Amino acid sequence: MAASNGGAPLVVFDFDKTIVDCDSDNWVVDALGATSRFDELLRHLPWNHAIDAMMGELHSEGKTAEDIRGSLRTAPLSPHVVAAIKTAYALGCELRILSDANAFFIDAILAHHGLAAYFSGTDTNPAHVDAAGRLRIRPYHEFGAGAHGHGCALPTCPPNMCKGKVMERILRQEEEAAAGAASTAKTRRRRTVVYLGDGRGDYCPSLKLREGDYVMPRAGHPLCDLIAASPPASAVRGWAGFEDLARVLLGIVDAEIARAAAAAEEDAGAGAGASVGAVVPADCRTLPARQEALMPQAVRVPN
Repeated sequence: MAASNGGAPLVVFDFDKTIVDCDSDNWVVDALGATSRFDELLRHLPWNHAIDAMMGELHSEGKTAEDIRGSLRTAPLSPHVVAAIKTAYALGCELRILSDANAFFIDAILAHHGLAAYFSGTDTNPAHVDAAGRLRIRPYHEFGAGAHGHGCALPTCPPNMCKGKVMERILRQEEEAAAGAASTAKTRRRRTVVYLGDGRGDYCPSLKLREGDYVMPRAGHPLCDLIAASPPASAVRGWAGFEDLARVLLGIVDAEIARAAAAAEEDAGAGAGASVGAVVPADCRTLPARQEALMPQAVRVPN
């Protein structure tokens, strides 16, 4: 986490087509020459199960975890995104990832670009390389075969992950942290949250945001259309390209830091005013020696 907050927001990024300019699953499949086979698997399996099965087939063909990492190193990542991440972090933002990709792909790309340390956490589909060297990818929310799934009724959420449920948890943690930091005399609002995304699965977490938060949908992508049809309570700040992403995001960060600084100055001024008003002149702190003689005396009324 960044060393200091100072009013800087919590920034939550989607990954595919938001941090990297591709779908990382498709990028790996295409790079390793398995596009047709993956398309065939998708005709019979949900996406998350299909990508896991595809990793199994690639392993059986002799492709290694290092081959997969190698393909991910070439995934397109704009220098504007790198600069935005580093600048937002330097300004005090906490950065998180909320993605329907998977931990192996995300970790490989962030490590290659030296960005892993800028993020305090990642919520995504878990992945690991098993003892045989085969990459396994599991759903974030287990579904099917007796599993309860995430329980969200919104049709834009895939069966393996409801980002809205994750966002609810993040916001709840933010509220609890704000309540714990509040003094008895004054309540403290949780940090502003900024969410960046592009796809249908990013709509549900956008709906969890409240007034004072921001959602940043990528123009020309499904999230933008969904928000246009039924906007969330938060402010909407779209972006068209990665230079635009950096400009819009850092503009929000600067504005939130300035707003917090102005509020702190106002609070400090109000506190100083209250202190001045409470100062008691020296000659009023104690009664003069003869003051009691000037006070009216109680009169006893006989029964």
